[in-house]
This record gives sequence, C-alpha cells and structure tokens, in this order.
Amino acid sequence: MAQQSRKPPERRVSSTARLQLMDLTTLRAVLSDLRPKLLPSRFEKAQQPDPATLQLGFRSLQGMLWLELSWQADAPRLVQIPPAPRQGAGSTLSQQIQHSLRQMALIELVQTGFERVVEFRMAPRPGDAVQRVLVLELMGRHSNLLLLGEQRQVVALGRQVRDHQSRVRPIGTGDAYLPPPPLQGQAPSSTEGFERWRERLRLLPLPLRKALPQAYQGISPPLARQLAGERLATSVEQLEQSAWCELHRHWQAWLACLETEQFRLFLDEEGYRVWSSHPDQSGDAEGNEGNLALALGHWYRARIDQRDLQRACDELRQRLSRWRSKEDLALEDQRRRLAACADSTDLQQQADALLCLPAPNRDEVDLAQKLYRRARKLRRSSTVLEERILHHDSRLQLINGSEAFIDDLQAAAWQPMAARLEALSDLRRELDELLNPVGRQERKQRQQQGTPQPLELTSPSGLLLQVGRNHRQNDWISLRQARSGDLWFHAQECPGSHVVLKSSAGLADDDDLQLACDLASYFSRARGNVRVAIVMVPTDHLQRIAGAGPGTVRHSGGEVRWGDPLRAETRLSSLEASSLAIRKG
Repeated sequence: MAQQSRKPPERRVSSTARLQLMDLTTLRAVLSDLRPKLLPSRFEKAQQPDPATLQLGFRSLQGMLWLELSWQADAPRLVQIPPAPRQGAGSTLSQQIQHSLRQMALIELVQTGFERVVEFRMAPRPGDAVQRVLVLELMGRHSNLLLLGEQRQVVALGRQVRDHQSRVRPIGTGDAYLPPPPLQGQAPSSTEGFERWRERLRLLPLPLRKALPQAYQGISPPLARQLAGERLATSVEQLEQSAWCELHRHWQAWLACLETEQFRLFLDEEGYRVWSSHPDQSGDAEGNEGNLALALGHWYRARIDQRDLQRACDELRQRLSRWRSKEDLALEDQRRRLAACADSTDLQQQADALLCLPAPNRDEVDLAQKLYRRARKLRRSSTVLEERILHHDSRLQLINGSEAFIDDLQAAAWQPMAARLEALSDLRRELDELLNPVGRQERKQRQQQGTPQPLELTSPSGLLLQVGRNHRQNDWISLRQARSGDLWFHAQECPGSHVVLKSSAGLADDDDLQLACDLASYFSRARGNVRVAIVMVPTDHLQRIAGAGPGTVRHSGGEVRWGDPLRAETRLSSLEASSLAIRKG
C-alpha cells in the first residue's frame, strides 16, 4: 500500500565528529566560576566512571559540589557536574586519591600564564602548608592527571608515560614532577600596540588560522575561529586595513575578558564560546548566573553520550551486517540444495522405467535400486532443507527487526541518554544470545536474566500502554503478560515494536486506540512516513511461531488502522518524567 513520505530527518552528528577541546580561555572561565564556590572546601569523595575520567566531591558552606576531571585525548576537561551516581569507586586510582586526600581541604586552584595546567592544592585545613597537589594537564592527547606528595613527587597518575613514549617528559610513580615544556610563541598582552601586534602576525605568511596560534600562546582553533570569523582562511598578506582593525578589536575584547574574568557562555552550531566581542551581548548567553562550569558540564556530557551512542549503534550495525551476510550465504546454499532435490521425481521415474522392461538384466536392476535410494535420500533431505531455510529466514527477520530497534534508540531524543544506552546494551546482549551459538554457561546466564523492562505510559483514559524495545520485550508483552481483552498493534508488513494496550483493565476509547496506533507507527522502520498502516488484533488471536525467535508471532483476522509517527513523537516529547516510566524488574 502506497504511503506518503515526509521530509527525511535532519542529519545526525557523526560518531567520529571531534568535540571542542577545552582551551585556555574556557579553562580560565571555569576556574573563575568555581573559585567562589569551592574555596575553601573539604574533599569527600573520589570515583572513576571510566579509565580517563575522575569525579571528585567537595563539601563547602554552600553544600556538596561535584567536579569532573578528564584526561581523555579527544575531550580533556574540567567541569562541574550534577551529583554523580556511585560508579567506579573501587578503581585503583580513585582509592589512592580517596586515601591520600581524606579529610583534606582544598585551599587553592592555581593556573599560571597561558598553560592549560590546573593545580588543586590541598592542606589539612585552610592556612596550613600544602601537603597534596592534584595536577590536571589539559593538553589533547598528552593530557594527564597526577597526584603529588608533599615534596611534589608523583604518588599516583592517570597514565604512565614510558621512555619509549616520550623522550622529552617520561613520568611514572615516584618520579619528581616536572611541568610540561614551555609554550612556543609570544604571551598575548593588552599593552602591545596595534602596529607591533600586526607586524608579529605578518611575519608569518600564513592563513590566520595558522598565524594566530603560531605567533601567540593560548590560541586554540575554536578561539582563532571566534577571533577571525569568516576571514579564518585568509592569508595575513591579503588582509585590508579595515579587517586588521576589526580583528584587533576582537583581540582586545578577548584579552579584556581574560583580565576582568567577565565570562559568559554562548552556544552555537559549531560549539561554544565563553567570551564576547560585544560587552552588551547577552541574548543568547547561557550559564551567566554562576553556573558556567555546570552548563559546560551538561554540554560535554550530552555530546559525549551522543557520540558514545552513535559509536555503539554503528558497531552493532556492523555486527548485524556480518550476521546478515553469513545468513544470506547459508540461505542461498540451502535453497540451491533444495532445488537439486527436485530431481527425486525424475530419478523415481527412471528407476520405474528400468524395472518395467520386459527382461531387465542384473545391471539394470542394480541401477534401478541405486536410483530408488537416491530418490528417497533426496526426499528426506527436502524436509530437512525446508526446516533449515525457515531457520535462516527467521534469523534474517530477527536481524531486520534489530535494525528497527537501533533506529528507534537513535531517534528517541525524548528519552534520557542513560536509558537509551542501557537499552542498547540490553539489545546487544540479547543478539549475542540469539545469534551466537549458546553453550552451557551462556544458557545458564540466560536463565538468570531479570524481568524485561518495556516502555510504559498511560493512555488518555488511564489505561496502560506497553511498547517493546527489543525482541524479548516484544515477546513478554504480547504473549507472556497479555490478558484476554488486551489489544495488540504493529506496523503492517514492517519491522518494529509490538504495542499492547491493556484494555483488559477497562474500556478503551478512540483516543486510546489512536495513541496506540501512533506509537506502533513511530516505533517501526516506517517512522519516516506521514501515515503508516497499523494492524490491530486482540492478543487472544496471537500465536507463537514454533522455532522462530522471540517476539515472532502470527495472527488471524485483525483490523487495519492508521498511525501518525509525528504525532507520537510530539506526545513523547511533551510527556512529563512522571508520565513516562521504564518498568523496573
């Protein structure tokens, strides 16, 4: 049935897209925001959620404040985060820091010059001598975290740097701490005159995006873009006087922000910036009321989670593609073998003809017996081959349905990212069990699985609606938990989620049925269509297909209705957190 298609969805951010690195300007802005809230404060908690990230909890007079320090190569950062869930408290690094900094006070946050190095200086109490220093170096792939003792020797660190990894600055536990090599270029200064500043840049016959960071310290690619704007790729030799004046005005505005520490967070499509060339610009500013560090924490977390989700989806799609290729080859082989079995009738007729001769000799009788045996073998093989073909078809349907679930999770912007990542992990584990050979240990682990957790929400008249987000959830809501009177919805002839309206608990009205149809259309591979044909069937009419994967059903009868994916997406986006719950096992 023809279905009108709407405009394709906007292109998602690539999983390989680089995050904006935290540069000197951003680091200064974060420290300016954190110092009034953190100094002084008492260290309380350290945990390591991943190998290159540490979360620290400090208690000040204003309450508990959490920081995230990351030396991840493509996203080194120092930001404030909301209260962190307990995770990674048992890692070696977190335990070392927990033991070394116990009951100590944070008395200084030190960053000097244009270095992207921050020192958290700790003492038993404010006014005492510094006994521990936590050093965070934000230098791209050379980023690191180090815990220093009273004599500034390395007590613990995020990653060891061996001699073969760096001739300039190898560092390990027990070594004396050496600061990074000095920066190249001139330190920017607001007292430098216009002509001297321009001549320094014109000494390098390069585009501005290269001349600025080579001539001066503290100039990152995002900052160069913010300073030069559309002239970023223009060579310094081609700039006119008016362009030089505008660039110098931006330069002075940036330096003024550094000196006065009047930072604001501005978000745009390419990233963010923490300074403005127009002091009165505030319309698109974010986090300007003492929450800049926290707003940056949310910004980084949202994009890192989105990147992790994209990477996990791409990886799972690649695995599905390999599984599909394997199943296609096996299916083609079985079909070829089945086609060869069609010769059994001809063999039977040939044998009959030999035995019907007036006086068959010994050789003709032996040949006829061989033909009979060959024909019987082919007939027996046909039954086995047909079962194998059904098996491979079922696995291919499982793979197609899994791709629909992946598309659903990528498009579910209405759902918290943590829940989407967890659902994707559940789907990955499920596919490993369904598509990989199952041994005794894996079978035991499968039996220990908890209760499936489908998406649940409330219909307009107060009835429960369940949506399966993977194969086991589909099976659970449609066959195991369904009661007489419940209604089942699914996109017609299209992979997607099962939707069950629990109308056994009350009378469903038209709005309930329409919402169920809309959800079934949204959670299907036909999501991009304006209208989607939906089959509505009482759950009593569903039947499990023997030998097929979980969630594969056949039905008798049913009514075809129409669903609107966009309407379902709008409703999901507008639901309050209390109305949209994930069932807990």
